[in-house]
Amino acid sequence: MSKITYIGKLLRDKEISCTELTEKYIKSIEAENKKLNAYVNITAETAMKTAKNVDEKISRGEILLPLEGIPMTLKDNISTKNIETTCCSNILKGYVPIYDATVWDILKNQNAVLLGKANMDEFAMGSSCETSCFGGALNPYSTNHVAGGSSGGAAAAVGGNIAVYGLGSDTGGSVRQPASFCGLVGLKPTYGTVSRYGLIAYASSLDQIGPITTSVEDAAIVYDAISLYDKNDATSQGSKTKTTHTLKNSIKGMKIGIAKEYFEGIRDDVRESVESAVKVYESLGAEVVSISIPQLKHALPVYYILACAEASSNLGRYDGIRYGYKTPSYNDINDMICKTRSEGFGKEVKRRIMLGTYVLSAGYYDAYYKKAQQLRGALVNAFKDAFKKCDVIVSPTVPMTAFELNFTQKDPIETYMTDILTVPVNIAGLPAVSVPCGFDNKGLPIGMQIIGNSFDDAKILNAAYQYEQAVKNHTFKELETGVRL
Repeated sequence: MSKITYIGKLLRDKEISCTELTEKYIKSIEAENKKLNAYVNITAETAMKTAKNVDEKISRGEILLPLEGIPMTLKDNISTKNIETTCCSNILKGYVPIYDATVWDILKNQNAVLLGKANMDEFAMGSSCETSCFGGALNPYSTNHVAGGSSGGAAAAVGGNIAVYGLGSDTGGSVRQPASFCGLVGLKPTYGTVSRYGLIAYASSLDQIGPITTSVEDAAIVYDAISLYDKNDATSQGSKTKTTHTLKNSIKGMKIGIAKEYFEGIRDDVRESVESAVKVYESLGAEVVSISIPQLKHALPVYYILACAEASSNLGRYDGIRYGYKTPSYNDINDMICKTRSEGFGKEVKRRIMLGTYVLSAGYYDAYYKKAQQLRGALVNAFKDAFKKCDVIVSPTVPMTAFELNFTQKDPIETYMTDILTVPVNIAGLPAVSVPCGFDNKGLPIGMQIIGNSFDDAKILNAAYQYEQAVKNHTFKELETGVRL
């Protein structure tokens, strides 16, 4: 039984009240957050108010929705009305939105219990969570290692058992990579299935909100709740089908694509764990198909050109005039904007804004941005061709396990390389899920990525569920931290 289902049953059977449950989580956050730094804002008052509403509903004998009364967290780039939303950047400290993001509006209307806002890389730019102005979230398996980025806080909270599930955003792997590092399930849905309205933008054509959970079933439950059409998002389409009811479908005869390009430059223990997982699929009746996607070698440069170009445009609004931080001392408006942005943004954000501005500038647009868009089209077509030969594609999620603290400062280029297996999915708008598939010799989790064709979210979740059920005692470990029920 998944954690969401289990806790929901406890509430419905009146074995615990929602108020008691929420108090347990808040007390655990107060104890555990000091070492994990998963939360940057604890919303205890909001959580307790919702818990009281749920208890009143139970006392009236009303039926609870699947996520009703379940304690959870939101990444701090998801707008929450009357609750500070900072993107973990000095430039947005003190910003309190006047509206809710659509995903939070959906969950709030289902009485989801918001425990707080989760730590993240500043403006979702990073692979370790260490670019946060609040300091990085730490890995529940080893606090000498990072939780991953950019949705590191949500992963640390769920992995440390101080949230049942979390919502993150995935621009180039920012849900899947921290899920892999923290031994969790992370779903990046098909682009357009989950509304981006109220998600503070990094790169609008790549961003997608997705759940981080302890099981595939929980990921499916959350995805089904939030994947609704939204008129406020011009790219919104909603999901084609509910996924929870398809999790137990047989995968006998399913074709698992293995692209050699996804296994190049991968650490040996990571490759071996994924290869073992593929053998599990074969034992379940799936057929392994060798494929090749040569265009994958262009994915990383294409991603960083497009993402940074979009970031340079999206972050232009932070100028000290409209909202957010404003420098206290300046000579004229140009000096004010320059100082505001220099003082408000961190190094990594400034680096990406400058790169994006460069590739969009006159004389360089055709050489970089236009060419990257053409290669994006080629990659989209390459995936379409690949899915004519297979149902899903399996690869490692990240080439390595969680790296040690301050690794990004020692080798920033190597840090960018951690995205090499996750960014192709965002470029093509495809769904992908990361599932735990083993541990390295330090006991740190290894993740496997399952990629599907557009709107095949149900298919990849079913494939992930079947693997999880076959090996769950070997690949997932609930840590002795946080709330014990």
